[in-house]
Amino acid sequence: MRITLEELRQRGNPQIDLLELLSLEGQFYMARLHLEDGMQVLSDDQGKTRLLKSAWQAQDLLGSFDVKRTEVVHASAYDEMVGLDAPAEPMRIRVQDRRS
Repeated sequence: MRITLEELRQRGNPQIDLLELLSLEGQFYMARLHLEDGMQVLSDDQGKTRLLKSAWQAQDLLGSFDVKRTEVVHASAYDEMVGLDAPAEPMRIRVQDRRS
């Protein structure tokens, strides 16, 4: 599911239980919002995934919402490089809230 910033604003004051910033090749981040009705990917007005340049940019963009926790998520390609059968869990780094 996808949601735009405007659609998020129209919900009033939604609580974002978890804001996941998925690292895409270490250059951009995709915002995945865990809301009360499920997970939503933050998109632009054309329905494309909104790409962010940093965790700070994401926090600035979503600063007016009630974000309980923010994590940067880095998937590991190591298991693919060495041929492991079980996929490795992504690395999760908790981001300190700018308001703290």
